[in-house]
Amino acid sequence: MQLDQTLRDFDRDHLWHPYTSLTNPLPVYPVSSADGVMLTFDDGRQVIDGMASWWCVIHGYNHPHLNQAAKQQIDAMSHVMFGGLTHQPAIELGQKLVGMTAEPLEHVFLTDSGSISVEVALKMALQYWQGVGKPDKQRFLTVRDGYHGDTFGAMSVCDPVGGMHQLFQGMLPQQLFAPRPDITPGDSWSDDAISDFAELIDRYSDEIAAVILEPVVQGAGGMRFYHPNYLRKMRELCDRHDVLLIFDEIATGFGRTGKLFAYEHAEVTPDILCVGKAITGGYMTLAATIATDKVAKGVCSDDMVFMHGPTFMANPLACAVANASIELLLESPWQSRVQSIESHFNTALEPLRALDAVADVRSLGAIGVVEMKESLTVSAVQEALIDEGVWLRPFGKLLYAMPPYVMEQEQLHKVTDAMSRVVNRL
Repeated sequence: MQLDQTLRDFDRDHLWHPYTSLTNPLPVYPVSSADGVMLTFDDGRQVIDGMASWWCVIHGYNHPHLNQAAKQQIDAMSHVMFGGLTHQPAIELGQKLVGMTAEPLEHVFLTDSGSISVEVALKMALQYWQGVGKPDKQRFLTVRDGYHGDTFGAMSVCDPVGGMHQLFQGMLPQQLFAPRPDITPGDSWSDDAISDFAELIDRYSDEIAAVILEPVVQGAGGMRFYHPNYLRKMRELCDRHDVLLIFDEIATGFGRTGKLFAYEHAEVTPDILCVGKAITGGYMTLAATIATDKVAKGVCSDDMVFMHGPTFMANPLACAVANASIELLLESPWQSRVQSIESHFNTALEPLRALDAVADVRSLGAIGVVEMKESLTVSAVQEALIDEGVWLRPFGKLLYAMPPYVMEQEQLHKVTDAMSRVVNRL
């Protein structure tokens, strides 16, 4: 059933969509239902979702196991405050997160969204240094072309020039930025790749509370992949200079890169870990900030409490679905599925590198990227992809896919075939 025109008009005139102008909005396509990896538009057209709804719907839509978990929990209670109360879904989720992450990560703060989990991580780092008697350590060091969310603290550690938040730079805390790591996973390692970062942490170590970055994959800042040794060297530098290390795995966690968490590529552990997006399989908004015992004790020294407590923290409905999603992931052959997706991306997208309009082609895990030399016109590219029966959301110079892990090979072929035909016409 198609949306009434009055509803379409209201959407166009009154509803803000992400990164879209109200006065000159991009086209939107009403969705009436979703199942597996397919979206059904209200006019009856079906498209393969190669984006996993911004990377979170790893099991596909309308999954019976996740549906059952949500229905069962909502019959018991959909929400109860976490201040002074607790409940089984939150406890079980905490157990799962502690059990599946690196051993030193022991303490879980459940948050509303990925951006908020980053805010919590930054606040943990600042409060830790106050707790251990070094209150002057108030700045953060990161790398260029990173992205950590849209809230104010998170924006301050996103790329200050080429990122999405340059409009707000005069209002944000001034953080420290090293050049982005340009050494790819396939390159031979050289310590020169981290020399600029090393110089900054050496010079400002007395001011730096923590280093924050996305391990191995820079997501919305440019979909770039870098050498795992960068993380190993960073861990060494943070330890040497008494600086905390925060990994933002909102986009990469829960198997996206071929490892359960991207830090496993480097076999290093952060002091604070942020996870989100796929944690509920795309059903509910939920994220978590997980800290080591050292950080937790520093934050709570001298009977201090951690100063954060969102209303919907540890929402039981979201926690119940997250538990079901993690169970589903760990019981599935997710590694072979992701490996198969990566292999297909390597084969299907690599020939596009020869085109004059293409700057680079790269893939890692269930991430396939075609970087163009010029910026793409989002509305035109999306319309062309929809005509091919595929849903992707390009941005800047990037046409990329991050599909659900359950996507069948035939569907995956349709996604990359559509990408190839669209790129060949540019």
